[in-house]
Amino acid sequence: MRKKTFAMAALLAAAALTLSACGSGADSDKPVTVVSEDNSQQAATVLDKPFEKPDLVLTDTQGKKYDLREQTAGKPTLIYFGYTHCPDVCPLTMNNIAVAKKQLSQAEQDKLRVVFVSTDPERDTPAALGKWLKGIDPQIVGLTGDFDTIQAGARTLGISIDPPTKDKDGKIVSTHGTQVVAFSPKSDAGYVLYGEDATVDDYTKDLPKLIKGQNP
Repeated sequence: MRKKTFAMAALLAAAALTLSACGSGADSDKPVTVVSEDNSQQAATVLDKPFEKPDLVLTDTQGKKYDLREQTAGKPTLIYFGYTHCPDVCPLTMNNIAVAKKQLSQAEQDKLRVVFVSTDPERDTPAALGKWLKGIDPQIVGLTGDFDTIQAGARTLGISIDPPTKDKDGKIVSTHGTQVVAFSPKSDAGYVLYGEDATVDDYTKDLPKLIKGQNP
């Protein structure tokens, strides 16, 4: 398994580089997608200083309040910030995790929490988010809410997200970090980081260990 141990300064520098600008619109034939080239990212980055789980209270796909720390306490948890209109990186990442998750035993699947936090809450209503995730894995927890709150939560994990904007052609463009952060069930700390290059095979190999709070 590919893995590295990063000092925090190096990690944050790498995280700042891994951004995707994704565009979509009714008049667009081709979505706008720009991903910075960062070849230093490996599939699994074991952090020497784990992240604290974001103190986020948002709204789930049922329109109910969801306290991230409370609901995922003591559970192996993967967190990803993205949005449903993303044309490539977000659905690919979620599908990779969903496919790998299906290789687990039912008991392991029941323990794992996969959380998708919208970076485009204005369009990602609870209903829209729920519909999108249902096509990937209905067990994935979808969260939406106030953008500033979401942005601040992502920042605590070294993940940068910007408010969606329109380019000169009227296409909606969103810039967001593409990292998946894995939190240990033992400490509730985010101790492993995955870049967008992580494959189904990577997650399939690592999930059984992450569920136990072990290093991949």
